[in-house]
Parts: sequence; C-alpha cells; structure tokens
Amino acid sequence: MTGVDVRALVERRVREPDAIAKAASGRRRRDLVGASGRLMIIAVDHPARGVVRIGDRPFAMADRADLLERVLVALSRPGVDGVLATPDIVEDLLLLGALDDKVVVGSMNRGGIAGSVFEIDDRFTGYDVPAIERSGLDGGKMLVRIDPGDPATAGTLEACARGVTELAARRLMAMVEPFLMCRRDGALATDLSTEAMTRAVAVASALGATSAYTWLKVPVVDDMARVMAASTLPALILGGDVAADQDVAYARWAEALRLPTVRGLVVGRALLYPNDDDVAGAVDTAVGLMG
Repeated sequence: MTGVDVRALVERRVREPDAIAKAASGRRRRDLVGASGRLMIIAVDHPARGVVRIGDRPFAMADRADLLERVLVALSRPGVDGVLATPDIVEDLLLLGALDDKVVVGSMNRGGIAGSVFEIDDRFTGYDVPAIERSGLDGGKMLVRIDPGDPATAGTLEACARGVTELAARRLMAMVEPFLMCRRDGALATDLSTEAMTRAVAVASALGATSAYTWLKVPVVDDMARVMAASTLPALILGGDVAADQDVAYARWAEALRLPTVRGLVVGRALLYPNDDDVAGAVDTAVGLMG
C-alpha cells in the first residue's frame, strides 16, 4: 500500500482549507473517454451512505487512511480512468495530488442512509450540480431507487431528473444508477431479477430533459442482454460487494462487456478489498476484461 500521512493531511485541512479549491482549479483534466470509448472507474462513495461493511468485516471501509491507500493503489494502475466519490474523499485525493489526468465523478444523493426508516428518501446531501461545475469535476452520479410502495420515491425521481437536466446543460456526465426496490420482512431490498432491472433501466433512461450526457450504472443480473436492450444509453457495469468466488464475478463482467451498450466498469469494494488483499492484482484483472 502507498502510505497516507493522516497527520499531514489533517494539518493542511486545518491551516490551508483554501488548498482544496486551489488543487481543484489546478487539476489537469482529460477527455471523458479516450480512443477506446471505454471507462474504468473506481467507486468509493459507499461510506457516506453508512455502507462500511466488506464481507464479514463490519467496519472495513471505516478506516479512512486505509481506504485512501487502497484508492491510491487502484488509481496508479494502468488503464484506470478515474474515481467516483463524495466531496470528502475527492478532496482528500486532491490534496494528495492523485487526480491529475483522471476522470472525477462526484456522488450526489447519499441521504438514504442504509437501514434507516427514511432510506428511500434519497436526498442530495453530497455534491450538487453547481459544486460539480465549480470543482472542475467531469460529472455527477445519482442513485435512483424505485419503491412502488413508497411515496418518497417520487421526490427522488424528480430530484434526479433535475440533476440530469442541469448536468447536461453544462455538458457534464450524469451517471444514473437505477434499482427497483421491494420490502422483505419490513426491510428495503433490491430486486435483482431480470424483469426488475429491465424496468429500472427503462425508467432511468428517460430521466431529465435530455439524455445526451446520461450514462447508466447497472449490476450484472441474469439475461443481461435483455436488460440492456431496454436502452441505447452507454452503460457501466457496477461491481457490488466482494464475491465469494471473484473469478465467477469477473467472468460475468466480461460477458456483459461484450454487449453493445456496455462501455466499461465502475467498481469499488470488489477491487479495493479483494479476498487476497491484492488491490493491484484485482484492478489489473478488471482492466484486462475491458479488451
């Protein structure tokens, strides 16, 4: 792991808070996609929604220095295009000088804290569109969880549609992550059936006044060809939690990457906390799937 000097990082936050804005304005930017038209993004916005568990380790992602070290390793690997994160993590990475020539996507709605009674009311508590533009980021990501039995879904849909429209007006990527939700024993659960994901993709594709700058972020489920046939928008495959057999997960990602609308991966926990703890090896394997 690349060491992170937490004391020095905090000292800069205490004595030079303006250093964050200076680092953002001075960051070397790149085109969103290169000649391949594909993207490999490291996702690290889970803690803001209270998701810090990795497998049987309930607080694995709660150690910020360890998390940053893992992200630095991932970003240093060939073929990794950038990062998806909340403001606190983006700003740590800016202060660490890790985001030059990288795509940076800001995570927007993190208010639906995992396991809370208000979880479906997923308010925008992270980046908003003006902040994304002001910070020189390349886009914003929205989680769109659709619970047909919860009236709070309507507010989330409306807010995300507005975010898509406002990002497009600035020619910035809107990364939309849709799920159809259901209640199981009183708890909110994700419906990962082919039918549910097909409906979710269809709804997400139509959010906002234009889809010109919208990319989808979708999980691998059964019959991905049928799911992805519901839209012509470019899509990135999300990784989810660490799998018991990661080789099986890699094979499913590779199969999905052969579909015409799937243009890359946006993976966090599965690459940052692999079972063998070899972050570089896991990232290199995922990059190799891109073809």
